[in-house]
Amino acid sequence: MVIVIVGPTGVGKTKLSIELAKKLNGEVINADSTQVYKGMNIGTAKVTEEEKEGIKHYLLDIKNIDEDYTVYDYQKDARKCIKEIESNSKTPIMVGGTGLYIKASLYNYEFEDEDNINYVDETLSNEELYDMLLKIDRNTTIHKNNRKRIIRALNYYYANGHIMENNSDKLLYDALFIGLTTDRDTLYDRINKRVDIMVTNGLIDEAKRIYDSKIRSKAVMTPICYKELFPYFEGNKTIEECLDDIKKGSRRYAKRQYTWNKHQFDVKWFDVDFNNFDNTVNDVLEYIENVKN
Repeated sequence: MVIVIVGPTGVGKTKLSIELAKKLNGEVINADSTQVYKGMNIGTAKVTEEEKEGIKHYLLDIKNIDEDYTVYDYQKDARKCIKEIESNSKTPIMVGGTGLYIKASLYNYEFEDEDNINYVDETLSNEELYDMLLKIDRNTTIHKNNRKRIIRALNYYYANGHIMENNSDKLLYDALFIGLTTDRDTLYDRINKRVDIMVTNGLIDEAKRIYDSKIRSKAVMTPICYKELFPYFEGNKTIEECLDDIKKGSRRYAKRQYTWNKHQFDVKWFDVDFNNFDNTVNDVLEYIENVKN
């Protein structure tokens, strides 16, 4: 069984993953799209070596910030990790805030093989391409005038030998989704305080190193934390204004995470006891044991 921990930023997912790994003979798979990159530690709230408590982690620090890393890449890597962990008779524990990463790796998401090989003669008309598609997939739902999707479906077929399935809601693993939640005021307060702690831990210096690298890749410009500080380094905003932007962006992101998880996954939600986190851990463990039995 794959244990999946979801929830908004700042709610305690990392801490729960470590505790569950210790109790369930587990190993942790990162499912945060920003934490796959090296040198982005404080701003992404990446788990520290001390916090890991000796638990093996996968898919952290595997790419440089000037490298691309797609959902397709993550899907392949995460599935390899699950296979490796299970082959060692351990429990895979997937944790992170990037819902699409989780969805792509655990469900029947199919991507065009990204080998950049085009098997289709693009000089053909839409009608000719659509006729080709009908010969291999009579039940296709792609509109005859959607040229881009038709070409993609044809390329996928010629590269993989079978049609691209449109069944992204089919779980491929025995997976249990655990969600952590709290009331909005508490969450927003925790998010605000976490940004302040990041600053204390060296966020400004980390962001300045990234700014000075002049790399403006997807890895740099996607997370809420680094790009918001660039106006400060350029003299266009005060540090207080930039930090406020980070806090606002993080709160909005947390709201989007809630929406995604509630609509995409069958989640059992747990109200976090921040005064005694062990209570939350024990509640989750009891739920997991009941499901197993």
